Amino acid sequence: MRLAHISDPHFGSHDPAVSQALREDLLAQAPDLVVLTGDITQRARSAQFRAARDFIDSLAPLPVLALPGNHDQPIFDLVTRFATPYKLYRRHIGEDLAPSWKNGELAVLGVNSTRLLRHKHGTLPEALVSQVAQRLTRLPQRFKIVALHHPLAVVEESDLRNRPRGADMALSAWAGAGADLILGGHIHLPYCVPAGPAYRRTIVLQAGTAVSTRLRGGYPNSYGLVRFPRDGRRCMDIEQRDYDRRTGRFAPSLAWRATCDDTGWSLSSRPPDEAA
Repeated sequence: MRLAHISDPHFGSHDPAVSQALREDLLAQAPDLVVLTGDITQRARSAQFRAARDFIDSLAPLPVLALPGNHDQPIFDLVTRFATPYKLYRRHIGEDLAPSWKNGELAVLGVNSTRLLRHKHGTLPEALVSQVAQRLTRLPQRFKIVALHHPLAVVEESDLRNRPRGADMALSAWAGAGADLILGGHIHLPYCVPAGPAYRRTIVLQAGTAVSTRLRGGYPNSYGLVRFPRDGRRCMDIEQRDYDRRTGRFAPSLAWRATCDDTGWSLSSRPPDEAA
């Protein structure tokens, strides 16, 4: 089983060549699900949402679970921003702001971390955190995944301000409730780390920007690909796939093997060509 994690395409400031390369790579990898964790548009304008919708439709027959990011609410149209901030998102992307997806082995719970009054940084209220934790404990699937736009764990001190309010509470509660993998975006920095309470570590996988020109610190466009075994083992093979401008293609750049024991998940690096 495979899950692709893409984030922050920022349609409206995207690179068409990278978008086409991403489409081709996703169709070639043929994941069971593509998770898109927000900032789908640059300025939440109709044309940008239409471009995003065209891209999503071009991935058929791959199913796509999409979530809003802070850029998917209007910034300059204040009337729409305060009256119907998700109007265009609902029209073009989907009515459900926190969708879920399940099969016999995987369950993905989407969480909307965007909030009107904390436009950029997001919030995870205690009631929402508790609700998601309760849903996690009831899931029978072997692998339980939470997806949201904002990062719950960061690797650079400068990104602490980009975590949503309630991030520590959410990370502890969801890991403790059995989340195996937490997907995020927002900061255009790809990485994979174990995080959570000492008694129940989870894996946090952050995606870079998938196709936009808003690159950070020399990091290329990228996305994550996660492979889950069907034979009952508690492990995940996680791969970062970067866009190579020399070839015009996405290719593996980093890879990790995540394994689970009584204290939760741990992570070890491995050559990308061994992750398949």
